[in-house]
Amino acid sequence: MIVAVARIRFRLPENHSLKGKRKVVKSMLSQVRNRYNVACSETDFHDVWQSAEIGICTVGNSEPVLSSAMDKVLSYVENQCPCEVVDSELEIIHMG
Repeated sequence: MIVAVARIRFRLPENHSLKGKRKVVKSMLSQVRNRYNVACSETDFHDVWQSAEIGICTVGNSEPVLSSAMDKVLSYVENQCPCEVVDSELEIIHMG
């Protein structure tokens, strides 16, 4: 079993409240889940209204397939969501 985990940190410069931030983040998470069939959640900066971090995870048996899928997710978030990606990490974990 192989697990692909991504962490994306981003800024929401146009945002002026936690309510606005949560609306954008929830919408983004829903779109990513539905489009790419991955697990994702907001993982940090819960009370900061212009910053957010999300975690994305998927499981499979082929590293190239998982890597390609996660690259597509990262590209989608960078290009389609109303946010400025500050940092992203991808880790592939091989489970015994």
